[in-house]
Amino acid sequence: MNINTIELIHGEGGKHTQKLIEDIFYKNFKNDVLIQNTDSALVNLPEGKIAFTTDSFVVNPIFFKGGDIGKLAISGTINDLTACGAEPVCLSVAFIIEEGFPMEDLIKIVTSMKETCEKANVNIVTGDTKVVPKGKVDKIFINTTGMGVVNEYEPKRIICGDKVIVTGTIGEHGTAIAVDRYNLKVKGNIESDCEPLNYLLNYLKNYYKHIKFMRDPTRGGVAQVLNEISKQCDLGIHIFEKNIPIREEVKAINEMLGINPLYLACEGRMIIVVDKEVYIDILDGLVRECNCKARVIGEFTSEYEFVYIENDFGGKRVLGELDTQILPRIC
Repeated sequence: MNINTIELIHGEGGKHTQKLIEDIFYKNFKNDVLIQNTDSALVNLPEGKIAFTTDSFVVNPIFFKGGDIGKLAISGTINDLTACGAEPVCLSVAFIIEEGFPMEDLIKIVTSMKETCEKANVNIVTGDTKVVPKGKVDKIFINTTGMGVVNEYEPKRIICGDKVIVTGTIGEHGTAIAVDRYNLKVKGNIESDCEPLNYLLNYLKNYYKHIKFMRDPTRGGVAQVLNEISKQCDLGIHIFEKNIPIREEVKAINEMLGINPLYLACEGRMIIVVDKEVYIDILDGLVRECNCKARVIGEFTSEYEFVYIENDFGGKRVLGELDTQILPRIC
């Protein structure tokens, strides 16, 4: 058996499986719940409403500027909890690994997951590993499930004048994936924005009664999320192009590719709909206390019942739903 690669026997449930679990997964994810080695994790939860989410990650390439599939898997699930105002309590992880996958790469991925969990102050408490024959899966797929406790926050009715805040520059994850996947020779520091955002809750909880809705703009990007919110509340959204935070390098690369970055995934950003009366206070705090490059990019309106964007010259155009494939396997 080649000790430098994942083999089918690593998925058979015997001593080689156990060695893989102990030498890599337990070594990196070790905590009191996980090492009980029970069929289900036994977790003590605080009283309150529970948020529960799951997601699978098939990104290609698995290593990219600013992250990797492991960091992405942890961040993505934590951010789904964060968007519901939920403090993450614990995670599960399941690996589907192709026979012949380099052990060295698995260790890099697991180490990245460990570091991301430490940053977010959350533990992986249970998991699973499957190994499939070569060619039956593309390198490695990861599923993560998260549980969190919701304290006080709940979505509220959106009305005309409510503001749309985005917590940072957009389109960077999708752009980083495109640059690495297609080996584009570009100038500038292009990195994924991938990171866990639960740290924002320490600040946002002070304004829960004024926050109407939160969502992380992953697949479909900012534009798709705004369309979904618009449909849900039967209001239009007026977006101001000059207010959209986007780095010049990102804009230039996407112009070259013919891609609108508003439809590209962000993996470390949050869209927050806030009460028009307090949006300045919330925005200022995100910038000063959370060190975010947050901007108000638009507002809700009854003028139209769809999303539209206005440029510097007053010209307006519809910002419709994503109806074509732009960049597959970005998460």
